[in-house]
Amino acid sequence: MREVITIEVGQAGIQLGNALWEQYCAEHCIDNTGERENKNPQDSSFQTFFGRGEKIQFFPRLLAVDLEPNVIDELKVGSFAKMYQGTYLLSGNEDAANNFARGYYTVGRRMIDKVNDTLRKLVDNCDNPMGFMIVHSVGGGTGSGLGSLLLERLAVDYRKKSKMGFEIYPSPSLSTCVVEPYNTLLTTHWLIDHTDVSLVLDNEAIYGICQNKLHIAKPDVSNLNRLISKVVSSVTAFLRFQGELNVDLNEFQANLVPFPRLHFMTTGMSPIASKMDLSTAPNDVQSITDECLKPTNWLVQYTEFDCEIDKYMAISINYRGDIGTKDAGATAGWLRRNNKLHLVEWCPTGFKIGLNGIPPTSLEADDIGEFRRNAVMISNNPGISRMLGKQLLQKFDYMYSQQAFVHWYVGEEMEEETFLEAREDLAYLEKDYMDVLQEQPDDDYFSDDDYC
Repeated sequence: MREVITIEVGQAGIQLGNALWEQYCAEHCIDNTGERENKNPQDSSFQTFFGRGEKIQFFPRLLAVDLEPNVIDELKVGSFAKMYQGTYLLSGNEDAANNFARGYYTVGRRMIDKVNDTLRKLVDNCDNPMGFMIVHSVGGGTGSGLGSLLLERLAVDYRKKSKMGFEIYPSPSLSTCVVEPYNTLLTTHWLIDHTDVSLVLDNEAIYGICQNKLHIAKPDVSNLNRLISKVVSSVTAFLRFQGELNVDLNEFQANLVPFPRLHFMTTGMSPIASKMDLSTAPNDVQSITDECLKPTNWLVQYTEFDCEIDKYMAISINYRGDIGTKDAGATAGWLRRNNKLHLVEWCPTGFKIGLNGIPPTSLEADDIGEFRRNAVMISNNPGISRMLGKQLLQKFDYMYSQQAFVHWYVGEEMEEETFLEAREDLAYLEKDYMDVLQEQPDDDYFSDDDYC
């Protein structure tokens, strides 16, 4: 058994994580007390994410951390309270006040040793941990600051283990923090060096999907989290279920990340439709594949996306439900013949397919309809640099040029030069993404049929 440990940091990370575990439990027939209706005794793949307990049958392989107690206290009395292990729910007594520097340099640093010790116990309870999945926001204080500090420690203490992040990027529609551009810039700077794969969850794009496709006039955090949980459950299905063309976390990383710094992923899903629109939603393999390649179905908001210019470095389409190898292969050929996606010239084999026969489980509270099959795209596309680079840097430059709120960070033991280092790093990241589009293959021995 190769286990995956989930780490949720800060309010946004823990709230999203709660939606994820509710989805996972429904898919594996585990109730909110940790008991499982064992339909298939031979199926133990789900134990990648769940451990066996003494008092309860199964519990999440989870460490949840926050600098203030309210969100953790809610977990301890919530509907899944009996399933969570209290030992691995950690909270402090003062929050980060939406300040990266408090989460990284002062308040968070006073708590990090306790977090590391608790994580070590969780790792010791595993047979052979594959890696970590970190769920956090980059715009707040705890998720950004403490999240970055924790990632830094993971990179040292568990250097050979994969680190996959689910990073929530802020939306003006849901913003409660004026210094989000600072926190986001600083956290992204840390992510470049301390995660192996980062799935960008852009709240602005997800907010738009909830409005335009699910007809929710004013989506709240719970609406966004329920939609994200559907996507993430399909991203992780290859780890939690036995299936054709499944891969482990290391192979997932190897398929999608050709250069270590360029590991920020775009995800998309299809079909996405409300329960009232089920009859008109696409259902055949070709249609749902075509839909998940459209920016309107992506969890990152692209500006002026052009599939012929914004060529993919790598792309994986993971199918769930009653889709066979033959149908998936035929669809891959259809994509190639109709120029539905374009790969960079130096990596013509960057297209992968995953198959899992178990469709995503629908929950009563879901806004999205129930479908017998779906497709989730995970891609490494240079177009994401416009969000991580130009758009973010413009917001940062506007505030920093006025020295607005800088004293909050300097007052928490952060050197002002750190802002400039982070800004320079993101400017280089944007350039790195643009450079890969200009690269040419070293030879012309590649075949147009190198799709698999």
